[in-house]
Amino acid sequence: MKKIIYYVASSLDGYIAGENDDISKFILQGAGVEKYQSDLANFSTVIMGRKTYEFGFKYGLEPGQPAYPNMEHYIFSNSLKVDNLSKTVKIENLSIDKVNKIRQNAKTDIYLCGGGQFAGWLLENGLIDQLKLKLNPIVLGKGTKLFGTSTANEYWELIEKESFSDGLQILTYDKKK
Repeated sequence: MKKIIYYVASSLDGYIAGENDDISKFILQGAGVEKYQSDLANFSTVIMGRKTYEFGFKYGLEPGQPAYPNMEHYIFSNSLKVDNLSKTVKIENLSIDKVNKIRQNAKTDIYLCGGGQFAGWLLENGLIDQLKLKLNPIVLGKGTKLFGTSTANEYWELIEKESFSDGLQILTYDKKK
């Protein structure tokens, strides 16, 4: 079964976006961001929650279209309704069985895009296998938390650390067995 990899930008205090979904304080260019963009080419499947998918609309993503042209998309939402879905975009109800079916059928590991509440739900259900944090040298104080309101308690093992001259680090953790 393929791994679900939560690859996401985070502040030092654990926020993936600031207040009102502001991402302007995150490092948005440079070698670390180029590495992240290059890494995305290794995924053929992406999963995300409704809020993350709708966040893309602010940046020109058309409803029903894929955010990543090279990936099959699964948007998990019990309320999202979109007409004219691309053949590579599917809207699914929140379901552990559906996530596991995607894992079984995926050709590559699965990119968990965005996070917050959906990532917290996945964490609470033991469905995240690896964390890749693009740790930004900022403190936001409030916003969208890495795992939303989850109170899950898990241990992770640092397996790789990449540092970039602008202060960005990409930290890779595997779930401790």
